[in-house]
Amino acid sequence: MFFIYSLLALAVVTALIFAVPLRAKAWTTLAVMAVGAFGSAADAVRVLAEGVPMRLWTVPGTLFGGDGGRIDALSAWFVLLIALGSVASVLYARGYLEHTLREKSPAHVSLHYTSLAVMCYAMLGVVTSEGGYSFLFCWELMTVASFLLILYDAERREVRRAALSYLIMMHIGFVLLVIGFVSVQTLAGEGSFAALERCFAADSGTVLPLLLVFMAGFGMKAGLFPLHVWLPEAHPAAPSHVSALMSGVMIKTGVYGILRITGALAATGLPELRTAGYILLGAGIVTGLWGVTMAALQNDVKRLLAYSSIENIGVILLALGVATLGRAQGNHLVALCGITGALLHTLNHSFFKSLLFFGAGNVLSQTHTTSLDALGGLGRHMPLTATLFLFGTAAICALPPLNGFVSELLIYLGLFKDIAADGNTLASAAGLAALALIGGLVVMAFTKLYGTVFLGSPRSHEVAEASEVDNCRIVAMALPLAGILAVGFFPRTAVAVATRAASFFLPQLPAEAADFLLAAPLEAVGRTAWLLVAVVGAIAWLRRRALRGRDLRQGPTWGCGFTAPNIRMQYTGESFSEGLQSVAASFTQNSGEGSPVGKGEIFPAAHGFDVRHKDRLDKLFAAWWVELLRLINQRVMRLRTGKINHYVLFALAFLALVLLLSITNLIR
Repeated sequence: MFFIYSLLALAVVTALIFAVPLRAKAWTTLAVMAVGAFGSAADAVRVLAEGVPMRLWTVPGTLFGGDGGRIDALSAWFVLLIALGSVASVLYARGYLEHTLREKSPAHVSLHYTSLAVMCYAMLGVVTSEGGYSFLFCWELMTVASFLLILYDAERREVRRAALSYLIMMHIGFVLLVIGFVSVQTLAGEGSFAALERCFAADSGTVLPLLLVFMAGFGMKAGLFPLHVWLPEAHPAAPSHVSALMSGVMIKTGVYGILRITGALAATGLPELRTAGYILLGAGIVTGLWGVTMAALQNDVKRLLAYSSIENIGVILLALGVATLGRAQGNHLVALCGITGALLHTLNHSFFKSLLFFGAGNVLSQTHTTSLDALGGLGRHMPLTATLFLFGTAAICALPPLNGFVSELLIYLGLFKDIAADGNTLASAAGLAALALIGGLVVMAFTKLYGTVFLGSPRSHEVAEASEVDNCRIVAMALPLAGILAVGFFPRTAVAVATRAASFFLPQLPAEAADFLLAAPLEAVGRTAWLLVAVVGAIAWLRRRALRGRDLRQGPTWGCGFTAPNIRMQYTGESFSEGLQSVAASFTQNSGEGSPVGKGEIFPAAHGFDVRHKDRLDKLFAAWWVELLRLINQRVMRLRTGKINHYVLFALAFLALVLLLSITNLIR
C-alpha cells in the first residue's frame, strides 16, 4: 500500500500545483513542502532527543522480501538536513524564477515546481526507507525529479547534454545498487540494510565485493572520484536553487548510503573493517585533492562551487575512513571524532554550499554571467549578497568562528589521536597531510572567487549597473546562514546532537559519554568564537570613536606609478591561479576563446581570452556513452524501412521469441 499511497500523493501534488495560478505556484509548492519538511523534522527531533526509532510504514512482501520505513538516529540527522535545505531552495526559487515567468509556459513552470516537491519527498523517502524495493523506488523518483529540474532551460544545448549525462550516470549507479540489494537478498533472504550485517557475518568473503559495489552505486550520486564527472556539468546547467538543492542536499543521500553500509560492516567487527577503513580514507584523500585542485583552476563561479562539492565529499569520506580505522582497532575516541566530524561536516556543507549557490544565482540574475573574468566590484552594488557570500566563503574555508572550523577540527583531532595512539600512523599521517593541503587550496580558491567577483572594479557595464536582489532570495540565504552561526557559536550543542546520530556506528558508547569525551575542546572553541566577536566589536568601537569628528577624505588607490589605471589592471581568475596550472596541466584539458598576447607584440592591441579547465576524466567517461548512443541509433534506424509488412514481421518475431522462451522455461 505504501507505493499506491505514494503514487496517489504524487498525483494530488501534481494536480494542485498545475491548477493554481502562475504567481501562486511558488507559494503552493512551499506550503506543500513545508508540511512534509516540518512534520518530518519534528519527528526527527523527537527521535534524536529520546533515542527511540519511529516506525513509519511496513510492506509485508516485495521483490526484496519484507520492506518498511522508519526514522532512527542516522535517518533523523539527514531528515533535518533535507528539510532545511528544501525549504530554503523553494523560497529562493520564488524570486529567482520571477524573471522567467514571461518566457516559460505555465505548464513548464508547473512541472518545475512539481519536480521540486517530488524531489524533497523522494529524498525523505530515501533516508527513512529500511532498504530494498522502497529505497530503490524513492531513489529512482529522486533521480527523475532532479533530471527534470536540470532541464528547466532545455532550449540550451549544454543543458540538454548535462542532463542526459547526469541521467545516464545515475542509472549506472542505480544498476549497481540493484546488484547490491539482490546480492544481499540472495545471501541473507532479505534485501535491506538490516540484512547487510547478517550477510557480512555469514560470509566474510562478500564484505569487500559488496562494499565496493555499494560504494560505486552511492558514490555515483555523491560525486566520489572518479564517478564525479556529471557534477561539474550539471550544476552550471541547472538553475541556481536546483544547484543548491543538489549540491547541498541531494548528493548527501549518497553519503547516507555509504554511512549505512559502513555502519553495518562496523557492527560485525570483522577483520575486513580495517581494509574498508583504508579504502574509505584513500577514496576521501583522492576525491578531496582532485576536487579542490580543479576548483582552484575554474574561471566560472558555478563550476568552481561544483568542484568544491567534490572536495567536501572527499573530506567527509576521509573522516569516515578515520572513524572506521578507529573502530577497527577499538579506539573509541578516534572513531567518535571521525564519525561526528563526518556527520557534522555533512550538515555544515549543506549550509554553506546552499548559501554560496544562492549567492551565485544572485550574481547570475543581476549580471547575466558567472565568468570570473567578466565580474568585479559587485560588493558595492550588491552589499547584502556580498556580505552573506562572505560568511559562506569564510565557513567553507573552515575559518573560526563559523561551522566549517568545528567539523574539520573534529577530523583533525581524530587524526592526531590516532597518530598519538600509534594505531594507523602512516594512514593517519597521510590523511593529516591531505586535509591540510586541501584546506590551503580551499583558501586559495575562495579568495580568488570572492576577490574577483565582489572586490576590485566592474569589468562590464552589466556589472556596473547591477542592483540588489529581492527580499525572498535574501531571506532564503539567511536560513543557511543561521545554521552556520548556530554551529559555529554553539559547537558543543551541535556536536552533542551529532553524537546521538553517531549511535548507529558506536552503539556501545552512550551519548553522554561521547559528549564528555569531546567537551573540553568544544567548550574552548565556543569561548574562542565569542572572544573573537568581542575583540572585533571592541576594535570597531574604538575605530569609530577615534574617527569621530575627523574629516575623512577618499582618494584613488596608489597605482604603482601608472598615471591612468583602468579595469584591466587587476587580477583575473586565470591570473590568480596561474601558478597552480603548471602542477595540474597533466590531468586537465584546456579550451579557450580568443587569442592571447603574442610574444612579438611590443605594444599589444586589445585582446580577449577566456580559458576553461576540465579534468580529463570527463572526456574518458563521456566518450563511451556518446559513441554507444550513436551506434544504437545507427542500428535502430536500419529497422525503420517505412514498410508495414516489415513492422508486422517484427511483431511476429517478438511473439515467436516470447513463445520460445516460455517453452524452455526461461521466462514465466
